[in-house]
Amino acid sequence: MDIREKILILEDEKLLRMTLRKRLEDQRYDVVEAETGAAALEAIREDEPDLLLLDYRLPDMTGIDVLRHVRDLHLDTSAILLTAFASVGSAVEAMKLGAHDYIDKPVDFDALLATIAKALETTRLRREVRRHRSEMQRLYGITNIVGHSKAIEQVLFKIRKVADSAATTVLVRGESGTGKDVVAKSIHYLSSRADKPFMNITCTALTESLLESEMFGHERGAFTDAKGLKKGLLETAAGGTVFLDEIGDMGAQLQSKVLRFLEDKTFKRVGGSADIRVDVRVIAATNRDLEKLASTGAFREDLYYRLKVVPIDLPPLRDRREDIPDLVEHFLDQFNKEFKKKIRRVTDEAMACLVRYDWPGNVRELRNVIERVTILEDHEDLDVPDLPEEILRATDPGADEEAEAPGGAPSAGAAQLVRLPEEGVSFRDVQYELVRQALERTGGNQTKAAQLLRISRDALRYKMRSFGLG
Repeated sequence: MDIREKILILEDEKLLRMTLRKRLEDQRYDVVEAETGAAALEAIREDEPDLLLLDYRLPDMTGIDVLRHVRDLHLDTSAILLTAFASVGSAVEAMKLGAHDYIDKPVDFDALLATIAKALETTRLRREVRRHRSEMQRLYGITNIVGHSKAIEQVLFKIRKVADSAATTVLVRGESGTGKDVVAKSIHYLSSRADKPFMNITCTALTESLLESEMFGHERGAFTDAKGLKKGLLETAAGGTVFLDEIGDMGAQLQSKVLRFLEDKTFKRVGGSADIRVDVRVIAATNRDLEKLASTGAFREDLYYRLKVVPIDLPPLRDRREDIPDLVEHFLDQFNKEFKKKIRRVTDEAMACLVRYDWPGNVRELRNVIERVTILEDHEDLDVPDLPEEILRATDPGADEEAEAPGGAPSAGAAQLVRLPEEGVSFRDVQYELVRQALERTGGNQTKAAQLLRISRDALRYKMRSFGLG
């Protein structure tokens, strides 16, 4: 389909306006006309054009007044100012407001067409940047930090505050899998730096010398394999964010260079002598206790306090179990879309198992579990038997019930029912036989069988799965 780019002509001289329209339509542009600033602004609000051709002097306002209103609407539209009253002052003001160019009347149409082509390219680039930013915010933004617990609300509060601030140093602390990288990306894509690079490096992934070269870059001949100049992450990320993951494992020599950069915002490339200044936000993350490491000399104390300007602490998932149902729903929706599945819900019994589990791998482990079951299962409701074996073993809901009857004493008839043979017996075999008999007596009704065995239904289901009775 032929999608034409739209140009709005704001010109109070009817003859010139009609001439411009005819010439632009001949070039296959879609053209809208307006002869007052108010009419132009109404047309812009109704359907954002790709380019504005603005006359400077209008009956109700100037073209610069219109441009100022357009910028207040935060549109990506480019603008070209047309005037017979050229002045340096108005040209400078127009450029400050984002005008692409400034053209005198009478209009040289060939020159105008060339300027229009360049201005429309600027519009396309702005919109592509906006689309990219929107997609990055969707993929990595704050909406990916799920939960309603007080701990997570505090994390979200700090992310918003930091993103809106000029703070250039942030320290994110938390166990492995708690989502430190998600917090770093959320800060970046929520901030005014979102259009600039986000550079990520794991401090444990490289030797100290390679890590230094990756961060600061190197000059030609700095070492044997340095065949040419290479910019490091700090230069590449100028205006954006550098994420230093697992900074607690960084070597002492590199720590001192990072400290100098944080203090002065300058650094030298490896093998270089010139100071290079860049504006970047540094977000450091660690799963180690930096305060303890600093007290023992294993981490520079001055660097620790410099990093700790804005600390954000991520709680382990076991300390915010109330967020697990929200996270499960979030990941289920994500993987349903990714794998084109239609899993509707997780049963209450299965959710109870997920909430009871301690999640040593934190949110990352939960995400992986939901991804796994979404891939493997096709029915609408995920139930206890669909969960991984390691979760079922760790959260056997019948364990406490089987250990002892209420009050700590066996039920009245238990002593007469059970006689331990002299030669012993397999406890598993006994459990199997009792579960089998309960199911047989109740015609397979799991609720009634669980009542006969004095255990919960999800405990019975776990046993059935374990014994192959499902």
